[in-house]
Amino acid sequence: MSWMENISGKIEKEMEAIILVGGLGTRLKSVVEDLPKPMAPIKDIPFLEYLIKYFAQEGGKRLILAVGYKSQSIVDYFGNNFLGVDIAYSFEDTPLGTGGAIKQALSKAKNETVFVLNGDSLFTLKLKQFTDFHKSHNNAVSMALCYMENFDRYGTVELDGQNFIEEFIEKKPQKKGLINTGIYLLNKDIVLKSLPEKEKFSFETEFLEKNTGNHFMKGFISEGFFIDIGIPEDFERGQTEIPNFFKER
Repeated sequence: MSWMENISGKIEKEMEAIILVGGLGTRLKSVVEDLPKPMAPIKDIPFLEYLIKYFAQEGGKRLILAVGYKSQSIVDYFGNNFLGVDIAYSFEDTPLGTGGAIKQALSKAKNETVFVLNGDSLFTLKLKQFTDFHKSHNNAVSMALCYMENFDRYGTVELDGQNFIEEFIEKKPQKKGLINTGIYLLNKDIVLKSLPEKEKFSFETEFLEKNTGNHFMKGFISEGFFIDIGIPEDFERGQTEIPNFFKER
């Protein structure tokens, strides 16, 4: 039986994702107060609503929202179903870091393959193509990457000739490079066995970076609209670019 099959032997037909929405949004405090960062308004609509809309348009059917800071505002707004997507919640009583939040939320996942998205960024790759890549290469972890030009805010990702992730390069001014868009596709059982045993940790530094160069992860290079609203400048840019993008879809 393939790992893409569930215990009943049926191929998984419904996309399932975890969205990390527990962050404090410290860098946005100057423009957004008393809200979780994913609830920051883009033309009076929470950013998370756009993210869920994208997931629904791509065929997504079930979400697990990993909530923490001011979680009730998220629960009250989205409930248990939004835009036809069923929503469950993974609550952090204390901050768990990105790794701890993913680890806890994965335990609630129904599928063997689960997407993970950051709640403060949007990258509109085709999730079906991403899934096909993940399945055809039998990956434990697939990471969505895109090319960016003239930037200094993001680190870059180095791949080998087979698209295995070899190295993460620290943030520095770059004319062009591949960046991690914050979207992953995980083989749940393998990842859960490979994560640190502790409850609180960083997914990026204590899992991804420690598994480079050992043929554990592959990068999927794609095109799409990308924005990260984590700083005031990009949050302001998003006020125009995000609504305009969805008008054209």
